[in-house]
Amino acid sequence: MSDPTPVHIGAVDLGASSGRVMVGTIANGRVSLTEIRRFSNSVVPVPTSDGERLFWDVLHLWNEVRQGLLTAVRTVGPLSAIGIDTWAVDYGLVNASGALSTQVHAYRSARTQGVPEQVFAKIPAQEVYTINGLQVQDFNTLFQLIAQERDDGLPRESDGTGTHTLLLLPDLLACFLTGKRVAEVTNASTTGLVDARRRTWSCPLLERLRTEVGLDLDGLLPDIIEPGTIIGIVRPEAADIFGPDGKPTPVIAVGSHDTASAVVSVPATDSDFAYVSCGTWSLVGLELDEPVLTEASRAANFTNELGVDHTVRYLKNVMGLWVLNETVRAWHDQGLEIALPEADAAAAAAEPLRTVIDINDATFYSPGDMAARIDKAARATGQPRPRDIGEYVRCINDSLALAYRRAVRQAMELSGREVKVLHVVGGGIRNRLLCQLAADATGLPVLAGPAEGTTLGNVVIAARGAGVIDGDLSDLRRLIRSSSRLTRYTPNLDTSSNWDDVERRLFG
Repeated sequence: MSDPTPVHIGAVDLGASSGRVMVGTIANGRVSLTEIRRFSNSVVPVPTSDGERLFWDVLHLWNEVRQGLLTAVRTVGPLSAIGIDTWAVDYGLVNASGALSTQVHAYRSARTQGVPEQVFAKIPAQEVYTINGLQVQDFNTLFQLIAQERDDGLPRESDGTGTHTLLLLPDLLACFLTGKRVAEVTNASTTGLVDARRRTWSCPLLERLRTEVGLDLDGLLPDIIEPGTIIGIVRPEAADIFGPDGKPTPVIAVGSHDTASAVVSVPATDSDFAYVSCGTWSLVGLELDEPVLTEASRAANFTNELGVDHTVRYLKNVMGLWVLNETVRAWHDQGLEIALPEADAAAAAAEPLRTVIDINDATFYSPGDMAARIDKAARATGQPRPRDIGEYVRCINDSLALAYRRAVRQAMELSGREVKVLHVVGGGIRNRLLCQLAADATGLPVLAGPAEGTTLGNVVIAARGAGVIDGDLSDLRRLIRSSSRLTRYTPNLDTSSNWDDVERRLFG
């Protein structure tokens, strides 16, 4: 891998509650990160005659991204490349001039309830899974599009031609910057419209959707590109952003699904690893060369999302620190001043595995009083309810570790892949108790780090796409490994029978 003098990469990373513009600086065989601009993001509820709808304020996001990139140039100087990652499935529709034709719906809108069942009544779920390999979630782009066609109709010209283009959120922002319209494959794979083997739009599925479901997407879908592809250069009319020697700055397609960028940052040395991308939610899985499209995989609700360098992210969506965050928030609302360090210390001292729940149960997905829901789950399974803050926090951590154990073991069984180490990346690595419990529950050594995995993965792919560094995925991971502080957690194998007992008690 080449190691030029300092190179600055602009990294845009948008989440459902906040966004930020970072600069990754590559020099002396290391990547360092500087936060340039952080901003809030939230859904905007709009009452309508058919119920409340939820939208994203995309123009707010665009303005914040633009201002962040301009500040980056003023702060560090020329940018050699820009990469953009966001959450998945949500999209905008732009007309021939590149302007938004409709508001951008948020995936939490209720408009897609019942839509998957309507689709599978026409095209069996098993047949769909053998093509796209995706777990069924109401908010997958496919189901959103059917809801939009039903409620408002997809935009078309008077002659019926589809001169509009569907762009997922990172591609939409890239279009604002460059004027180019593409679909980066890691995010496109979450739409439900991509052939997981071929990494292209599935023409047979699109035809069946047109003839059997009534969803005609002809002309709406742009060309799919792989991570590392140059989308285009920043237009002067979009922003005054320049590269070294005054050259135009390219926008590079990175792993634009934030989990794809996070998995790039896994500092693995071999292929025999599992990962947990741990934050508000947890993504638990393996990196494979080919998708697993079996009926057993579908029944287990595993998803095959496409990754960087023709990999497959074979994973399961598992609860993350959302339950802990909501529990603390509710306590604050009740007047209890809880500091996480003290709560974590109390949890570490609490009796292990006293109360363990199925933390993936749907009752824990929505905001509310999580402690009360834990009490109810404990009663339903014949367990004692937690007695104090430490025991509630311990219950949450034990339950998360059990969920990781089950997901990793299922992934190994369904894929036939052996795993020797579990990598944990993302903000959850700051929870040392959870990392140790993940090691104990899985029986695997845990390597925790980096915390800023998504941004690091974004930066190295953008840099490689711009030609300022080179190498394959293992080379990029070596660079990230040399830039990160990793913590190793050794499993306490003496507790393995205890975890076995808890799992049998909860799940049979």
